[in-house]
Amino acid sequence: MTNTMPTTNIATLSELLKLSGSQYRLYDIGRLVTKLPKEQFEKVELNQLPYPTPAQGHACIAIAFWQKKAAQPYLWLLKLPLDERGLLNQGARNHFIAIIIEALGADLTQETSKKQEELLSSNPYLFTPAQYKLASLNSKIKVDLKQLPSEFFSPFKQYLSNESNWNNWQNVGVQGITDFIARIKQDNHSELLLKALPHLPEEVLSPVCSALENEQYDVALVDALVDILAKTLVNTTDINTKATQLLRALAANSGHIHVKAIVETLLNNPHVNSELLITLSSRCWQALADEKILMSYFEHLLKNNDLTMFTSIFKDLVTIPLIRPVAFTCIRSEQRSAALTQAIGQLFTHT
Repeated sequence: MTNTMPTTNIATLSELLKLSGSQYRLYDIGRLVTKLPKEQFEKVELNQLPYPTPAQGHACIAIAFWQKKAAQPYLWLLKLPLDERGLLNQGARNHFIAIIIEALGADLTQETSKKQEELLSSNPYLFTPAQYKLASLNSKIKVDLKQLPSEFFSPFKQYLSNESNWNNWQNVGVQGITDFIARIKQDNHSELLLKALPHLPEEVLSPVCSALENEQYDVALVDALVDILAKTLVNTTDINTKATQLLRALAANSGHIHVKAIVETLLNNPHVNSELLITLSSRCWQALADEKILMSYFEHLLKNNDLTMFTSIFKDLVTIPLIRPVAFTCIRSEQRSAALTQAIGQLFTHT
């Protein structure tokens, strides 16, 4: 491809990708790993919409792009700052574009020289997500581009089908698990996992839950996970690691009525630990988009008089467009406790 693209008047990332002749896909990789529709992102770039799923004041975005004949896409992993309303920081985005154009010009998929590599690697907006997120992202991209899964996919499917030696998991790889979960709606995958769930040892259940958090799946699987979570809650006075993992597995489905019901039950337990509360706000925020549940959640945050944690989580939650109006209804509610009233007072005194 020849370097003929006019690079001086490019205002947005969407424009840069289109003008380069690249095909591309966008993914949010902040809270969960989910597709980001191009039309929505274009509106975000023009500040017509707040970023839908901000994470700690940033938009964390993966851009997979390729030329038509390319076998493998290139990948940018970006962390762009947002303002307090969740709108994209235009200066940061423009700076990122300027760095890319200086390094690569019009041809985003060219072989890079050492100098170009240095320019790109010093880009302050690139970041490396956690390994389990990269595995899920890799699996999703392969599904979207209709590519074959990794060589670890078949051993995991075989493991689930075996139904005999559940402790023989040593040949199971995380990439195989994410490849399988990214294809949960294909073939008999959902049924296979459904049958295996009660038998999975901790070493397999944990990465399965991490992969499931990024997928929407059928109600039978939702209900099976809710059921196991409910039994876990009954059998312990302390909300333990397994409960947190199962809650993570329900993350992308946390707006479902059955998930909201189990979250409400969970918040009625006086022994909810910090890890679980953080999982609720960081991953299962859709379940908190309900005044009664969110009020109960806020009260839990204040049980240990941890104002720092309350402040941090409150500020993070109110940047999510879905949660913002519910949160402001809660803090104005006449039903709020004295502790919540005091915490809100301190929150607004220090901002």
